[in-house]
Amino acid sequence: MTENSRYIGHMPKIGIRPTIDGRRKGVRESLEEKTMNMAKMVAKLISDELNYNNSQPVETVIADTCIGGVAEATKAKAKFDKENVGVTITVTPCWCYGSETMDMDPNRPNAIWGFNGTERPGAVYLAAVLAAHNQKGIPAFGIYGRDVQDIDDQTIPEDVVEKILRFAKAGIAVAMLKDKSYLSIGSVSMGIAGSMVDEGFFQDYLGMRNEYVDMTELNRRINEEIYDKEEYEKAYAWVKQNCAFGSDTNSEGNQRSKEQKEEDLKMNIKMTIITRDLMEGNLKLAEMGYEEEAMGRNAIASGFQGQRQWTDHLPNGDFMEAILNSSFDWNGIRAPYMVATENDTLNAVTMLFGHLLTNTAQVFADVRTYWSPEAVKRVTGQKLEGKAQDGIIHLLNSGSAALDGTGQQEEDGKPVMKPYWDITKEEVNKSLQATKWRPANTEYFRGGGFSSNFKSKGDMPVTIARVNLVKGLGPVLQIAEGYTVELLDEVHEILNNRTDPTWPTTWFVPNVTGEGAFRDVYTVMNNWGANHCAMSYGHIGADLITLASMLRIPVNMHNVKDENLFRPSAWNMFGTQDPEAADYRACQIYGPLYR
Repeated sequence: MTENSRYIGHMPKIGIRPTIDGRRKGVRESLEEKTMNMAKMVAKLISDELNYNNSQPVETVIADTCIGGVAEATKAKAKFDKENVGVTITVTPCWCYGSETMDMDPNRPNAIWGFNGTERPGAVYLAAVLAAHNQKGIPAFGIYGRDVQDIDDQTIPEDVVEKILRFAKAGIAVAMLKDKSYLSIGSVSMGIAGSMVDEGFFQDYLGMRNEYVDMTELNRRINEEIYDKEEYEKAYAWVKQNCAFGSDTNSEGNQRSKEQKEEDLKMNIKMTIITRDLMEGNLKLAEMGYEEEAMGRNAIASGFQGQRQWTDHLPNGDFMEAILNSSFDWNGIRAPYMVATENDTLNAVTMLFGHLLTNTAQVFADVRTYWSPEAVKRVTGQKLEGKAQDGIIHLLNSGSAALDGTGQQEEDGKPVMKPYWDITKEEVNKSLQATKWRPANTEYFRGGGFSSNFKSKGDMPVTIARVNLVKGLGPVLQIAEGYTVELLDEVHEILNNRTDPTWPTTWFVPNVTGEGAFRDVYTVMNNWGANHCAMSYGHIGADLITLASMLRIPVNMHNVKDENLFRPSAWNMFGTQDPEAADYRACQIYGPLYR
């Protein structure tokens, strides 16, 4: 089994269910090899193309036999339960008995690939079993290739490959969330609604539990030295050697002394180590006699309130959040942690969605300002050009963004954000060199600290997203695919200096469609549902939509083409003319996945 060093238990697997016509004395026998080969092809595709966020290939489990009836379906389920299967894919080249062979687990996402061939009616079974799923209220995804294949064709068509992988990525993400924790460090920050923990949302929609510690726990562990002091010394030396510190923009009367800044840095490093220990535990603490603290909270994500009860008196959490959210630290290159600034639980969930789909770091940001071409021209005297010509959105937050967001990682000479196992030491060094740690603005952060200051490289395809909660409706997801852009240095400086120049900046332009919420750049900004977003590398809107449908979270705005939407078959029964409206109706009827 794939071990999970960060969380309790093993990684979830994908179960492959080869279903077959149960009639013996000729029919079933003629189909056994073809059916099982389909299962093996899907298993190989998944393990070759997909990885867990710990870098290991996604594991699959194939039923011991083809499934021709309820007895074999039950045996397959028993095996899958034992093997920690979190999502299943049914495959068949032929007619099978629908309700007798189907996967009846309502909490385990299921897809069915019905082979499009004329020799045997796999597509007929697909339609029949999807009808059974819909009638029984157990939504399933249907995968039907566009082109007819010959029965001896041992390949998976490209359109089928795309849907299998999209389903598998989303399904593994759903399974990864289940039974994990969200750790809330502190409470509500400055009245931000996202930091008001909604336990019903986490439990019913995500299958997660909520854990809480007061921010004073960080102080206790610092004061009583409940952290690995050897690691702290290693971290301090690494920071002093590798991190660049920028100028202080505070007025002379508001600047902290050199000695205070040094103590702030030391405390920020300790906060980073302790927050990680709170999330995942640390066996070193048990050796020190702190068995309870060594356990951790099995937290797949966390949030730090910070403002203002902490930051009015103590160094801010920007350093801690930025380093944990990045794909590297003093221990080397490793998977990023998901830590939300201001304890924005909903942005943390959105970061989780993006991370589990891409295995990359996520950039936490304010959706700060829409700059029209006219406003930019008035303020700077310069004209926006290229992708930025119709306006830009300033993504900016107080230094908590992952350093991967600098765009210093490269592929084919272009800026990217990679899974940690593909990142080089040179790229880590470039990301660190592109980041300046600036003394915190003490008008905002009276207790001092540091903020990460960088500017994202342009021309990266990215997706911003956000989960919002609406009373009477529940959670909704909004998505905007687009690109990062770079401005002329003098334009960037003028615009950036109008807010806080010590914070990290990404200039973002969504792909506009001329319609609805994506009529133009301004309309995207005007329809955004909260002050925060999570930014993922790549155009992953279609994957997010598939994931949301598994969790029964409707998508209220997106700029993904209709032909790329992949939702359960039942969604078509709620209307095919308006997919967004059908999504809302289906999610309302089926309700949360774990209710």
